[in-house]
Amino acid sequence: MFKLMELEWRKLHTRKVMGEAVIYWVILMILPTIFLQFVFADAPNIPLGESYGAAMEIMLPIQMGFLLFGASLVNHVFIEEFKNRTMALSYGYPLSRRRLVMAKTMFIAGAVYLCSLISFVLAGITTYGFDLALDFIEGVPTAADLANYALRAVVHAAVVALASLIPLFWFGLWRRAVIPTVLCAIVLMQMQNFLGWFSITLNADLLYAIMSLLGLVSVYLSVKFVNKLGDL
Repeated sequence: MFKLMELEWRKLHTRKVMGEAVIYWVILMILPTIFLQFVFADAPNIPLGESYGAAMEIMLPIQMGFLLFGASLVNHVFIEEFKNRTMALSYGYPLSRRRLVMAKTMFIAGAVYLCSLISFVLAGITTYGFDLALDFIEGVPTAADLANYALRAVVHAAVVALASLIPLFWFGLWRRAVIPTVLCAIVLMQMQNFLGWFSITLNADLLYAIMSLLGLVSVYLSVKFVNKLGDL
């Protein structure tokens, strides 16, 4: 399975993919400081700068931006292969289609998870550095804050990885449509805001659990029905 995942990496335009990841890292490193220093600085009803523990509440949703990176990988790994007529060649490998799809899916999830985890580290370091210079968060990070952030980073990166697979079955394997895949990722990124517009209150952790479950369902359907979806 790992050899198949390595093969997927070699088939990609690695410079292009790594360039995308770097762009996301740079943007998501800076966004927490922008929100804490400028956007919510004069909003007393949103006391995100009162402590590092409170500031973390904005850093977690920001990392959902890597859902777009996941959508890009779904495009590279699945949709482009269908459009380039190379998926049929991949299906000619001496292994089952289900195993091949599972390897591709694990590659996407693993790449998104690793990149999200790195993004958490970079965002945390950058935010702390900017705070030392601009002093927009009260106090200093405690050992408990750091441990909590590390734990949430590990868990939340897994949420992002699983949620990035939600468009896989319907838009990736079935419809093979790039724009709807990206739009789906954007909607998922802003899901909490969309629910707020409709006055729907849903605990963030529950929402993330639902999104993770939907990602697993999408993977299950993709593997189960791959033999019925055709080569082209």
